[in-house]
Amino acid sequence: MDARQRAVEIVETLRSNGHKAYFNGGCVRDLLLNKIPSDYDISTSATPDEVMRIFPESYDVGAKFGVVLVPSGDLQTEVATFRSDIGYSDGRHPDEVRFTDDPRLDVQRRDFTINGMLLDPITKEILDYVGGREDLKAEIIRAIGEPTLRFAEDKLRMLRAVRFAARLGYEIQSATFAAIKKLASQISQVSRERVRDELTRMLTEGHARAAFLLLDRTGLLSEVLPEIAAMKGVAQPPQFHPEGDVLVHTLLLLDKLPPDPPTTLAWGALLHDVGKPPTFRVAPDRIRFDGHVDVGVKMARDICRRLRFSNEDTELILALVDNHMRFAHAMQMNESTFKKFVRMPHFDQHLELHRLDCQSSHGDLTTYSFTREKIAAMPPDAIRPAPLLTGDDLIAAGYHPGPRFKEILSAIEDGQLDGTLQNREQAMELVTRDFPPQN
Repeated sequence: MDARQRAVEIVETLRSNGHKAYFNGGCVRDLLLNKIPSDYDISTSATPDEVMRIFPESYDVGAKFGVVLVPSGDLQTEVATFRSDIGYSDGRHPDEVRFTDDPRLDVQRRDFTINGMLLDPITKEILDYVGGREDLKAEIIRAIGEPTLRFAEDKLRMLRAVRFAARLGYEIQSATFAAIKKLASQISQVSRERVRDELTRMLTEGHARAAFLLLDRTGLLSEVLPEIAAMKGVAQPPQFHPEGDVLVHTLLLLDKLPPDPPTTLAWGALLHDVGKPPTFRVAPDRIRFDGHVDVGVKMARDICRRLRFSNEDTELILALVDNHMRFAHAMQMNESTFKKFVRMPHFDQHLELHRLDCQSSHGDLTTYSFTREKIAAMPPDAIRPAPLLTGDDLIAAGYHPGPRFKEILSAIEDGQLDGTLQNREQAMELVTRDFPPQN
């Protein structure tokens, strides 16, 4: 059973128990746009207790706010009770929730008109009390009711407005846009995790460049990512970057991201040149950014900490920033250096970032093609060969464990990777010659 069939069953069951029930929100919007929704949400006049009585396997994820999840195998369908919200003193949660059986009251608390429609999945009737269908046709993002009040209730809605406008290619209605500009500085009241997740959606939904241009226009970019806003107007040497300033270059990368990219690749693309603005200088020969990679790694680390990325994601994002310039030397690397380079964890993301970087600047993919072809020509054990000697072998040969072991074993591995060491005997000859035992 697919998600839609299960959602229809839930609606039918709620109605057979005497309650109103409809599809709501994003799934209705997507269906009207002839898109397949990622999930189906249901609104109902049934209270959370009544929903959980009708569906004994269900559980509340916010009964205070009228939200219950109804599981069915791998499917999870959200069922929310019609409600009106009273006050938002924390800028996110309503101070008081009043359940109602009137869907008109329920939709008034929602964010945008295109997300405020209800659908009867049985009769296919659309219940539109907020003008959502007209705004879909006009391709407009409009807050329901007074925009300032909608954003005051939950400041994250400002970022959501930008994301929806970018993803759908719509304009933000003038009063809604003006309210975002007015309240942009208050986005700091939103938890960093929620901001991070919304920005990640912008980066990975396929319209990242449009989203970040709109973030800049609304004033939100300088609030959530001032380091990216600082790229604007920072010139680059035209012989390497004919496309324009650092922000133009970065947005071109975002525009070329593959569909549904890994989160780390998307953030790596956004942050790869974050160290350029503070290192900008005009030298006698050309514009330079001395040490921008090292500075960029430190700045990216601060951003990842601020947005509370996981340690694993942070490590990879920083590695992408740290290594993106190493490709310039790939064709001159000796065998051992090249093989160690390409066996970095998630090298596919490093290589993809290099491709994006080239395509968004000088357009020369020679190094990219060279690297791909060389990797393809190498058997896996040539890149990660089994060790010829271990620490136990060194101890058996009379060496004492210590920091020197790492140096010795690294030298052996380099010989393997370069092709100068083929077996244990040759490896031991290198050890006794270059690392004689110390008394």
